[in-house]
Amino acid sequence: MRKSAVSGADRVGLLTVGQTAKILGVSPSTLRLWENVGIVTPVRSNGHYRLYSRELLEVLKRIKYLRDVKRLNLPGIKEILGKSQEVASRRLDGGRPTDVGRKLREMRKKQGLGLTEAARRAKISAGFLSAIELSRANPSVATLQRLTATYGTTVLDLYEMPRRPKRLVRPRERRVIETASGIRMELLSVGARQLQSMLFRVPPGTGSDGAYSHEGEEFIYMLSGTLELWLDELECHTLREGDGFWFESRQGHRWFNPLKKDAVLLWVNTPPTF
Repeated sequence: MRKSAVSGADRVGLLTVGQTAKILGVSPSTLRLWENVGIVTPVRSNGHYRLYSRELLEVLKRIKYLRDVKRLNLPGIKEILGKSQEVASRRLDGGRPTDVGRKLREMRKKQGLGLTEAARRAKISAGFLSAIELSRANPSVATLQRLTATYGTTVLDLYEMPRRPKRLVRPRERRVIETASGIRMELLSVGARQLQSMLFRVPPGTGSDGAYSHEGEEFIYMLSGTLELWLDELECHTLREGDGFWFESRQGHRWFNPLKKDAVLLWVNTPPTF
């Protein structure tokens, strides 16, 4: 019975308790404790085995970091993760909460896609997509982009952007998107039809959490800090203050801030496909 559960998990890209514990270097009882206190919610198999997605594994790594390096207790860890989830669910128009999971589910159903097929196209597990739609998990930048691309739309459509163009955008008027990991994306233009300009602030040790691609071209200008950018998993470019970098968006790209201070950069996409 246990062997079939493991093989079934492997087929859909999920990890068992034992596999997850081994990767993290913790005991299975620790994983069960984190679940019992409400920090994480693994998927359950038909045989009621706990299964962990690759994306949830990244959350578990952060929990372990907060426990082992920052020396936080479980209430402290839960508070930090709770604040991250609150930030990730903010809307652009005044900070009121929105249900991103619900919107993604509506987009999927509008396209006539089942959960399994949508997850396959977005290159994530069906269990993780289900958790996102139920607001039990927060998608990364890469996951959001792949999901919205699968549904024929963009990340910005999740946040109900104003349709009316605006030539001048003051700093206080910028629309802002923040992910659970603290990555901040400030829109520098509203209504542009041929380009999308954003100010990115990437905290230390965070990044896209995976690669994504789409049509168009992109340009990055580094204002401060450092960013590692991988293209098609073949090229690794280290961008530093003052660097300008261009690439074709159809190349798979992922990025990460390796230093201990924020990376701040101007990021331009053309056409607006992010």
